[in-house]
Amino acid sequence: MNISIGFSPCPNDTFIFDALVNGKIDTEGLHFDVVLEDVQTLNTLAKKEALQFSKISYGVLPLVLPNYRVLNSGGALGKGVGPLLIAKKEIDFAAIDGLTIAIPGENTTAHLLFSMAFPNALNKQFMVFSDIENAVLEGMVDAGVIIHENRFTYHSKGLVKLLDLGAFWEEKLQVPIPLGGIVAHRHLDVSLMMQVDKLIKKSVEYAFRNYPNLASYVEQHAQEMSVEVMRKHIDLYVNDYSVELGHNGQAAVMQLLKTYQQLYATRFENDASYVFVPEQY
Repeated sequence: MNISIGFSPCPNDTFIFDALVNGKIDTEGLHFDVVLEDVQTLNTLAKKEALQFSKISYGVLPLVLPNYRVLNSGGALGKGVGPLLIAKKEIDFAAIDGLTIAIPGENTTAHLLFSMAFPNALNKQFMVFSDIENAVLEGMVDAGVIIHENRFTYHSKGLVKLLDLGAFWEEKLQVPIPLGGIVAHRHLDVSLMMQVDKLIKKSVEYAFRNYPNLASYVEQHAQEMSVEVMRKHIDLYVNDYSVELGHNGQAAVMQLLKTYQQLYATRFENDASYVFVPEQY
C-alpha cells in the first residue's frame, strides 16, 4: 500500500523518518511517498487535505483538526526549544506593539507564542523562517521570530535576543512547548493510523540507536549545515516526546489548543479522544 507523507528537510525530521522511508525497518507492506517541504508549506497542504500523513506546526492544528488526528510519535516538543524574538539592538518590550515583526508563517507555533506574549503587536510580516535573520539585518523589519537552526547563528551575525518565547510559554503554563506534530487524515482507518504511528516510533528508536552517526539522508537535505549544527538541531528537537507523546506531551498539546481558543475567541472540539490517534504501546 502506498502512503503519502510530508515532512521537512530539516535534520530533526530526516533523522526521525530516515529508517521509515528508506527501508531500514520493516514497514509491514507500506510504501511511503515522501513530500519534502518547509513547515509553512506543509501547513498549507494540510489545510488543503493534500496528504494522508504530514508534519505540521502545532499552530495550525486548530484549523486542520476537523480533518486530521495527531499521532503519538514523530513530533517535536520539549523545554528550551522555543522560538526566539531577535533584533539588531535591545528594544524595550513596551515598544514592540508598534514595530514591524517578521514571523515564520501565519499558522505556526512561533506565531501563536509571539501572540501570547504580545497580543497587541499587529504589524507582522509572514515569511519563510530562513529569510528572517537577513530581513532583520537589512532593516526590512524591526525584529523577527526565529526557529530551527537560526537559533544557533543569530548571535554570530550581531543580532541580540529580546525574548525566549519558549521560556515565556513554559514559565506561564508549566508544560513543554508543542512545536510540530505528525497528523493522520481522519478518512483513514484507525488501524492504519495506529500502524503508521507504531512504525514512526520504531524509526525514531532506530535513529537513536545509531546516533551520533548521521545517515546520508540527513546530510543530503541539511542545506549546507555543518555536522555540528545538524547534531545541535537534532539534540534540540528530537527527544523522548518524539518517541511517544505520553501524558505530558498530550497535555501540552491540549494546552496549546486551549490557548488558541483564548487568543482568538474561537471554539472547536478538543477532547483528547478526538484529537489523538489511540495509543497501542
